[in-house]
Order: sequence, then C-alpha cells, then structure tokens
Amino acid sequence: MTASRPPATQGAKMQYLIKRRADTSREELIAHWFANHMPGVIDRNTKNRAAGKPHATHYVATLFDPEPDKPHPWDGVAQLWYAEPLPRPAQASAVKPYDTFQEKVEPYWPWATREYVVMDGKLPLAPLTLNLPFPCTRSGFFKVTFLVAMQPGADRNALFDHWLDIHVPNVRQTMEAVGGFRYVVSHSLEPDTEPYAGMAELYFPDSSGWTAYRETIQPDGMAQWVDYDAMSIFCSGMEMVGIE
Repeated sequence: MTASRPPATQGAKMQYLIKRRADTSREELIAHWFANHMPGVIDRNTKNRAAGKPHATHYVATLFDPEPDKPHPWDGVAQLWYAEPLPRPAQASAVKPYDTFQEKVEPYWPWATREYVVMDGKLPLAPLTLNLPFPCTRSGFFKVTFLVAMQPGADRNALFDHWLDIHVPNVRQTMEAVGGFRYVVSHSLEPDTEPYAGMAELYFPDSSGWTAYRETIQPDGMAQWVDYDAMSIFCSGMEMVGIE
C-alpha cells in the first residue's frame, strides 16, 4: 500500500441502482420514492437498530438528472451503510412490491461495495422542522457519478490497485485544482454478480467545476482495465437523505 492510498470506510456500503418502469414518469418516481418508500426504509432500520439487528447507519438516495433524447440505464441510486455486507437475497426487491414505489420501478438487487472517502468535503443538510426531520432533501452542489465497468477478462485486483494508488491521487489533484470539494470511491465486493467494478462520486460547487475537471484531468493508465463504452456517467443536483 502506498502512502497516498485512502483508508476504507468500516463496514459495507450497500447500493441499489434504480430504474423506473416504462410507464412511470420521473416525477412519479421521485414522489413515490420520497413519500412512500423512504419513510418505510427509515422505520424498518430504526426498529432493527432497537432490536439489535443489522441496520443501516446512513441512508442517502441520489436522483440522476435526465438528458434530452438520451435514455438513461438508471434513474438513481439508494445507498445504505451497514456494519457488514447484506447477504445476497434469493429474489430481487420489487418482484413482489410492498409499496407504491416498488410498483413503479423495475426489480432491483443490492450491490455490496467498499467505500473510500478521498475528499471529505461536507454537504449541506437541514433536517425538516415542520414535519418529521427525515427524509429531507439537500442541494446546492453539482454531483457526478461514474459507474465503472471493466474490460472483459481484465484483472480486477490490478484495476483496484491502480485505481487507489494512481488514479485516486490524479483525480484528487485535479479536483483540488478546479474547486471540487468531495470525492468518494466505492469498489464492488461482488465480482461474480455485478456489471460494474465500482463507483466514483465527485462533488463540485456548480457545473463549471465539472467542465473544468474534464478540461484538466490527464490520462493515468485506467484505460488498461476500464471498458469506457460500458461505463455510465450521471449528473445530479439533489440528494434525498433518510438516515444521517
């Protein structure tokens, strides 16, 4: 391990990539996610915590901005932090819906990842005062999410080593140069079940930072392992916070 390698966050960051059904509008997705799904997830984890059962200590959902005339493979991602990775279920969530949100989305699976917080810039958070504090929303930033796919047959461990030891310092230096304030990497713990090797999340004060980042970042050898045609990049300006 080199001195520049960031430490891993304890536990597992469980990710749930969400895609709405063809007959569900984005507005419906957001409304049912926030109003009909997040409160249930919060309540279930609160009860599990009180009972000494596995529970999420943090819960955030990111909504990906749509692009005109460009269908997205995903509409957003829910992220929950646990002490240990959750076991792989026999059936995907939403196959048998238990709320309206699950009726509106395609079945989804948990994705266990290991998180590395490279730049820990704080995000704004103002829990609600006229309603229950959570769920609430936060904005005032420009977030870019990368879903990183590997080339067929590539060496996963070699990718992860290069990512942490070479690519992370390169991105961090570039972020600092253009005013980015938060940078998080998550590596997949499920190499046999997931289409992505990992995720990167970059936060800027506004979209000009993302423009400057793309103009500044230099190649560092990631192309040896990454399938850029299969990689997805999403922009967003809002997160929904359920457990903080």
